[in-house]
Amino acid sequence: MAEIEIGLGKTARRGYGLDELTIVPSRRTRDPELVDLSWELQGFRFELPVLAAPCDSVVSPSTASSIDGMGGVAVLDLEGLWTRYEDPEPVLVEIAGLDAATAPARIQELYKQPVDPDLLVQRVQEIRASGAVAAGAVTPHRIEELLPKVLESELDLLIIRSTVLSAEHVTKNGEPLNLKTFIRQLDIPVIVGSCTSNQAALHLMRTGAAGVLVGVGTAVSATTADTFGVGVPLATAIADARAARMRHLDETGVYVHVIADGGMDTGGDVARALACGADAVMLGGPLAGATDAPGRGAHWAPVAARADVPHSALTHLPQRGTQHEVLLGPSDSPEGRLDLMGALRAAMASSGYESLKEFQKAELMVVPRSSDGASQA
Repeated sequence: MAEIEIGLGKTARRGYGLDELTIVPSRRTRDPELVDLSWELQGFRFELPVLAAPCDSVVSPSTASSIDGMGGVAVLDLEGLWTRYEDPEPVLVEIAGLDAATAPARIQELYKQPVDPDLLVQRVQEIRASGAVAAGAVTPHRIEELLPKVLESELDLLIIRSTVLSAEHVTKNGEPLNLKTFIRQLDIPVIVGSCTSNQAALHLMRTGAAGVLVGVGTAVSATTADTFGVGVPLATAIADARAARMRHLDETGVYVHVIADGGMDTGGDVARALACGADAVMLGGPLAGATDAPGRGAHWAPVAARADVPHSALTHLPQRGTQHEVLLGPSDSPEGRLDLMGALRAAMASSGYESLKEFQKAELMVVPRSSDGASQA
């Protein structure tokens, strides 16, 4: 991609957001019923290409079970309120009632309650007892400390997630966390992220991870771009990771899944993310805005509780329907924020693709934006 000179001696690449693209229909169309939305990850088969984000506003043990029943997989934050409080419901109610001015300090205070390792085991086993795939997320600096309890809980799928993650996480306390060494010691699939560049994605793939999360600074509650100046438009980030996946596959014969993380609000966003090369999407805001979400319409990411520099705001979202209606409908709204999977199925059918792998080959077009930011496609 050609670089743009932004000043003497300094150049930059042009990045594209999902809303700057449109999917070009092919010569063939098909019935939506003939479209297959399933995907597989190291022995697990999911009927929907959806991971519910590890946010306390999105996933609880009970919502993990219901999302699994729909065909997706919900990721519980193993350092969240459900592993800090025996009964987190009063805390969730309180956070939902906070305003933007008082929320940051109070959220930090509420998350000072230590993680209870035994509660971690209990929550994971609650999810397993429901028959759902038990997926949980931890941060790089806590993974070694919590690993014994993670293994004791018999977690099915581990996500090591940070705002920006590298193959070797350097810390001032002890030895750096070498993800390659760490992951290869585990018997469960590991997804790592987030990243935004081709090189970072390739390095994470070489750790032995089953999947890589892609996206920084694009989520609805994220203030990363404003706080740190860090972020890459999601369409470009996914395309770069897709290229890394192709190179890694050529080098090793191993396919690593690319999961778009954040910044998707509508069915069209999801469809464009998959057409750019993602195998699945991680959804936070759309599911947090559901009427049955744990956050009761309030949404905040785990990084909102950071004591140093929080970079997620508390956002109050319109509650349009249940999590089932968000993913599977029915929908009576033209906004595209309900029945996301129905919209994806329609996008694939109208452009002639039967499977997600085929849909990744879809032709894309950059569309001009009007002065108000709306697509002119």
